[in-house]
Amino acid sequence: PPASQNNEQGSTLRDLLTTTAGKLRLGSTDAGIAFAPVYSTGTASGKSGRTMPNILDDIIASVVENKIPPNRAPKINVKSEIKDEPKDDKKCIQDDCSKRYSDIQYSWICDKHVLWLRDHKNSNNWKLFKECWKQGRPVMVSGMHKKMNFSLWKAESISLDFGNQQADILNCKDSIISNTNVKEFWDGFEDVSKRQKVKNGETALLKLKDWPSGEDFKAMMPARYEDLLKSLPLPEYCSPEGKLNLASHLPGFFVRPDLGPRLCSAYGVAATKDHDIGTTNLHIEVSDVVNILVYVGIAKGNGVLSKSGVLKKLEEEDLDDLLRKRLKDSSELPGALWHIYAGKDADKIREFLQKIAKEQGLEVLPEHDPIRDQSWYVNKKLRQRLFEEYGVKTCTVIQFLGDAIILPAGALHQV
Repeated sequence: PPASQNNEQGSTLRDLLTTTAGKLRLGSTDAGIAFAPVYSTGTASGKSGRTMPNILDDIIASVVENKIPPNRAPKINVKSEIKDEPKDDKKCIQDDCSKRYSDIQYSWICDKHVLWLRDHKNSNNWKLFKECWKQGRPVMVSGMHKKMNFSLWKAESISLDFGNQQADILNCKDSIISNTNVKEFWDGFEDVSKRQKVKNGETALLKLKDWPSGEDFKAMMPARYEDLLKSLPLPEYCSPEGKLNLASHLPGFFVRPDLGPRLCSAYGVAATKDHDIGTTNLHIEVSDVVNILVYVGIAKGNGVLSKSGVLKKLEEEDLDDLLRKRLKDSSELPGALWHIYAGKDADKIREFLQKIAKEQGLEVLPEHDPIRDQSWYVNKKLRQRLFEEYGVKTCTVIQFLGDAIILPAGALHQV
């Protein structure tokens, strides 16, 4: 009901947002934000200034000021399931939760920074995920490909169905983008001899970025779209209809983030001479992200590392024991190497990359942000320096076929 007809406090976040939005005055920004901004003075460096509006704080402040009479305590609906939650979230995350979640197959990897849910079929996975998600930690769920129609995701299948399409293709080494026929990309996906060559004769490391995406994905690939949606991990959170998927239930006056899905395909670094480059440079996503590895191609041709060579390169990474053990499992197929950082380390990483840029004689312009510009792939030597000089440790994860990696908004990562 309209706010004027509803004297009670909103019982849900949707009610709260809807009944509050009309009461807030337009802020003094040029962004057209429909809420009165709350500003804080001062910055991390101690200089005075105004930060960007904190929309949620503002909504809460307005509710506190306008909606709850001082002589009446707010109504709070407590669901019975809350009784089962641990009193100390951090203690449960850091300690062994085996008693509380004895029916869930899981492990902690990356020094207990990443939760690994090993059985995608377990309907109780979301309960442990919730505890981890409160802490802003990444989560990996294995075996998603077992729920999918694997034939739909093979390289030759996509090439056969959509090879005549045009798309932007990125050369990951020199960041040059060209518009070309999609079939050329897929022809070289597993056959190195059919890949483009750059000026010095090296094989190009190409990426078909975000093609197709969003509504285009659904319109172009309806069968694959449906296959993906039915195979999403933790559907309570990740499915568009999930009861805990906040983005799907926001009121219409919110500008929602691009929820995809989008297909991201790239050649493997194993077929290049330079193994210090990536197919996705270090960056931050503005919304939570689910990335499912639906297919891993085995490249053939001159100069390509053998399977044992690829495993050897991966073993040189700073991996924990569980991931090393998984590499030795012949039934598993590794496909992507991730380096993940917590959002709280963004400023340190930004400062470090600007420092490295100056050391390399590169111009560092004040308006350029190395993370926002996605201009860096932080190689092993730089990752070591980042830890030694700034105390920022890299979380290294190997994504195998069928693994879904779920990242909270604000987490930094490269692939």
